[in-house]
Amino acid sequence: MKRIVFFAVFVGLLSVAASQTATDSIWRDDVRTVSLTRDGIDLEAPVLTVGGSSRLMLRFDVLSAEPEELRYRIAHCDHNWQPDGMEPIEFMMGFEEGSIDNLQYSFTTNIDYVNYWQSIPSEFDKFTASGNYVLTVFAYDNPDSVLLTRRFWVSEAAAKVNVSVDKVTAAEGVMQNQEVNVTVESDMMCQPQYLTVRVRQNGRIDNEHTLQFSGYDRNALSFSHRRENVFPGGNAFRYFDISNLNTPMYNVQQIERYGGETFALLKPLEDRSRRPLSSDRVLNGGMKVSVWDRNNKLTEADYAWVNFSLPMAQPMLGGSIHIVGALTDWALDDRSRMEWNPRYKAYTARMYLKQGYYSYQLIYKPVNEREGLTSVLEGDHFAAPNRYTVFVYMRLPSDRYDRLIAVK
Repeated sequence: MKRIVFFAVFVGLLSVAASQTATDSIWRDDVRTVSLTRDGIDLEAPVLTVGGSSRLMLRFDVLSAEPEELRYRIAHCDHNWQPDGMEPIEFMMGFEEGSIDNLQYSFTTNIDYVNYWQSIPSEFDKFTASGNYVLTVFAYDNPDSVLLTRRFWVSEAAAKVNVSVDKVTAAEGVMQNQEVNVTVESDMMCQPQYLTVRVRQNGRIDNEHTLQFSGYDRNALSFSHRRENVFPGGNAFRYFDISNLNTPMYNVQQIERYGGETFALLKPLEDRSRRPLSSDRVLNGGMKVSVWDRNNKLTEADYAWVNFSLPMAQPMLGGSIHIVGALTDWALDDRSRMEWNPRYKAYTARMYLKQGYYSYQLIYKPVNEREGLTSVLEGDHFAAPNRYTVFVYMRLPSDRYDRLIAVK
């Protein structure tokens, strides 16, 4: 019977994978506080090296008093995060699938949950091919019950990448934008037509840019001084602290309890588009679980409803406002969207979050546009403290997959 169930799960996951672009997503409402990090480094992209000894740590909570049998599966993708059909034997040594046996129960919390964790790859496994990977967690006995998906990268570290973040070279937008210029140097004598260079600002996926080849810089290929190199600077991230649910902390106005649940009301948000650059330097959109009066933050941190409000006399037509950061998987979707409340003359949102520190930005997404705008509610500043990550892919005519030769 177990073999039949396993086959059904496998087929179900293949059908999902074949029809979707891989994203960092939570697919069940009872799954919370998902993180995939390398060696405990919370704010950097989850990147491993082919044949290296480092591993990723996956952690998440399921809001339940009872554990369930969960499994994970790893798949290889092309540089556009589409399944590329590679067989597991082609990209790793060991098993691409396994059970998640590491768990612990919440303790002395108002809400029951089970905290799960899993090392990726597992102890005796190694990745043998570079590229983009997607990790899927699913319920063993239900092929339709996918809990979450998380993306990560495996690099060959086979090229030297130099990155500079400068003021823009064009006259327009000098005080608002940042220009990310890249050079790539490798012993593999890469030709530019075989390379794809992607740049990500912080963790955002809506404004990721693909750079264009601009010429040679001695022995290096240059991807510089083009329109695609320019990013709006944005502003320093907003921040709040719910590590203490007994008294309001930073940017928390009020803590209330009723009906067995805790509610944290944040201070009203402001439109910062016409204000100077904020001096805050916190987390760059990341989040960190923390509880001030307990020993084990993973199992003794509680959950609370966090209420956001942005006072505004009239709703903004032609687009939507989103709370963007790790707390919403950096996505401009329904989960991150604020709703106009005519009673309070404000945009509002409510999220169920674990105790800790959270940072985010308010991004306006015009209708039918992929990329959101920081200029509308945050303002754009060339001196804003952004973190950029550069991914360099190569695919020669003889290659079967998109290789990731460097990450900077």
